[in-house]
Amino acid sequence: MLLIFGAWPRERVLTVVTFVCEYCRTRASQDVVERATRFSVFFIPLFTVSRQYFVVCSNCGGMTPLTREQATHGVEWAAQNRQMS
Repeated sequence: MLLIFGAWPRERVLTVVTFVCEYCRTRASQDVVERATRFSVFFIPLFTVSRQYFVVCSNCGGMTPLTREQATHGVEWAAQNRQMS
């Protein structure tokens, strides 16, 4: 019997915020990204093994890890500021 299984990461951009990058010191857009590694059987995802959050600078590509709370705060902040403009 052939059983195909494994764990694959999937990234999605949660929101985009603009601030000064800690690497290149340039004010640039930053993608707030969630990377979820999921366990799959026959390419059907069954459950999430791990989640990581980080921001990626659009200017230099620098990546800064975030906690889940920081990522959630960034999404909420971006939503509030879009409504105000």
